[in-house]
Amino acid sequence: MTDKLPTLFVPHGGGPCFFMEWNPPDAWNRMGDWLRGVSGLIGARPKAVLVVSGHWEEPSFTVNAQAAPPLLYDYNGFPEHTYRLTYPAPGSPALAAQVRELLSKAGSPTAEDHRRGLDHGVFIPFKLIYPDADIPVVQLSLRTGLDPAEHIAMGRALEPLREQGVLIVGSGMSFHNMRRFRWDGSSLDPDSVRFDSWLAETVEAEPAERERRLTAWADAPSGRVSHPREEHLLPLHVVAGAAGGDLGHRVFEDRVLGSAQSAFLFGKAA
Repeated sequence: MTDKLPTLFVPHGGGPCFFMEWNPPDAWNRMGDWLRGVSGLIGARPKAVLVVSGHWEEPSFTVNAQAAPPLLYDYNGFPEHTYRLTYPAPGSPALAAQVRELLSKAGSPTAEDHRRGLDHGVFIPFKLIYPDADIPVVQLSLRTGLDPAEHIAMGRALEPLREQGVLIVGSGMSFHNMRRFRWDGSSLDPDSVRFDSWLAETVEAEPAERERRLTAWADAPSGRVSHPREEHLLPLHVVAGAAGGDLGHRVFEDRVLGSAQSAFLFGKAA
């Protein structure tokens, strides 16, 4: 493969939401249907997938280096069958080692993990994106402290992987305030709409301006209301950094649990 793959930020929903009954019943249907179409959006079949989820933080950027990673059912209070979901995708110790090498050259502290499973920010959306589980998946953590500029720089260091057939994905939510979700879906939170609009404008800006705005995201309209803690937003910073000079655009919009949710693609489909 010689074409450079795009980078992608996806919303991963709420827990195992796509694999259970929900009230209202259609709450996650649009998002689930969109995730099922992501492989067509990407175009070429990746050789491997590198995923940064909002559900893993470590003191150093840590990569899952297992050849056959298990799953981590890191959600609570859901139906029993959701703790028996499977996603037996292989890992890639070789890719994990390459990730560490690239980050170390860029001056970032790194570590590797041989025990932790893929969390639900990975296996839940990827059961829809690549349901055959036949593409190697490597998970990379966020770094404790959640510094936005540091995560953009981390993504920038990983950009060369795109030319090797590696799909770099950030998995989070563009709005993530548990206290502000409207579980009956009765109305739309205006703060989520304001921040989502700002986020789309930011992603579509020229790369230097995009990085400046993402670094200062907490000053954005309704920024801190939309993300009281930024772990579900920073996967976007990573894929924006890995986009390099490529432009980004919004590829999906949803209204779920009273919030505006979006997905973003950087670069062109291969």
